[in-house]
Amino acid sequence: MLFLAQSDTTAGFLSKSKSGIINIKQSKKDKPILIETSSLYTIKIQSRIPKIINKSIRRRKKTTFIFQNKKSFRLINHGLHSIFLHNLQHLYSSSANLHKCKFDLKFATNSADVLVVDKRGIFENTPSTIFKIHKNKIKKIR
Repeated sequence: MLFLAQSDTTAGFLSKSKSGIINIKQSKKDKPILIETSSLYTIKIQSRIPKIINKSIRRRKKTTFIFQNKKSFRLINHGLHSIFLHNLQHLYSSSANLHKCKFDLKFATNSADVLVVDKRGIFENTPSTIFKIHKNKIKKIR
């Protein structure tokens, strides 16, 4: 099942299946996909969080972290999108557009199985900041 929802940053496709998002976006099969969650515990189960960034992950908003195991997570523990994520634990997520293309609302709504629309509507906005985490340092990617 593929959801179209307004995340904390921009309009996005969300799914329990990574392959569903890759197929719709026409991306490479091995492309890493972000995991959104409203629980820090979900991240800790799937990846080791270095002590130096533990607080940063909890406090930073609209930020994606890429861990050493090549998995990327965004903790969303505030706002309307976190309410949507709360019961689903975690979902794979990507912007709601074709690979390397601009956002098109008609494409996005036609591609999704379920539209999740709240009072904000569905719109393109600035994407999240991305940090790559190494053992003893953090590098800003976007």
